[in-house]
Order: sequence, then structure tokens, then C-alpha cells
Amino acid sequence: MNCRGLRSQLKDSVPVAGLCPQGAYGLQDSLRSGFTSVKNELLPSHPLELSEKNFQLNQDKMNFSTLRNIQGLHAPLKLQMEYRAARQIQRLPFLQSSNLALDTLKGSDESIGFEDILNDPAQSEMMGEPHMMVEYKMGLL
Repeated sequence: MNCRGLRSQLKDSVPVAGLCPQGAYGLQDSLRSGFTSVKNELLPSHPLELSEKNFQLNQDKMNFSTLRNIQGLHAPLKLQMEYRAARQIQRLPFLQSSNLALDTLKGSDESIGFEDILNDPAQSEMMGEPHMMVEYKMGLL
């Protein structure tokens, strides 16, 4: 499969992950990257789907530009450093992280959204051997 030609056809759509073989033998390594999903390989069906997927990113960019115009360059830089530091606080790779510090910084800890109700870690399909996942995360494999 020629992945370069496929990517050039999909310039205006969501990046399609997993179409190119990633394993040593041309197959996807399900143990390390999980199972493939048909949903991930589908193209956006509506023009607003891409906008909805990037809503939070666009909202953050607008907030940072407003903050920069009001308080100067230091304020968005400080917030971005705090976001990056809060994103680095994680549990072990086989445990679900709540990212409470990041939610508190963004102000989304007091709101209940779609992902709070239907994103139960107990119902997650991601399973694997803990030792293998930690070694992969640390770059030992």
C-alpha cells in the first residue's frame, strides 16, 4: 500500500492513523499499540466534524491570544508551562490517569461533560501485560 499517495488525497480530513504497517513484518503490533478500530480508519462524514474535534484546541488558542493582548506575553507562556507540567503527571501506563491537576488548571473540574459519564476506565478495552507496557513506555523494548 502506498501511504504517501493516500495522505496526499486526505489533506483536508482528519489524519488517518494505522493505515500504514507499523510492525516488523508489515503487520500492526496489537500487543503494543492495541487493537485497530474501524472508527479510527473512517474519514470525516461531515464538514463540521473536523471543527468539532479541534474545538478545545481552537478555544485554547483564542484564550491564549486574548490573554496575550490583555496581560502580555508572559501570561500565556506561564499557563502553557503549567499545562505541560500537569500533563506530565501520570500513573503507570497500564493504569488510567484522571489528570485532575490539568482539569483544575483549565477550569473543567467543576463541569460534567459527555466524557465524564461515558468514559468509565473500568469499561476500557485497553488491556495488556503491565511489565510489557512499562518497558515499552521506558523504551526498553
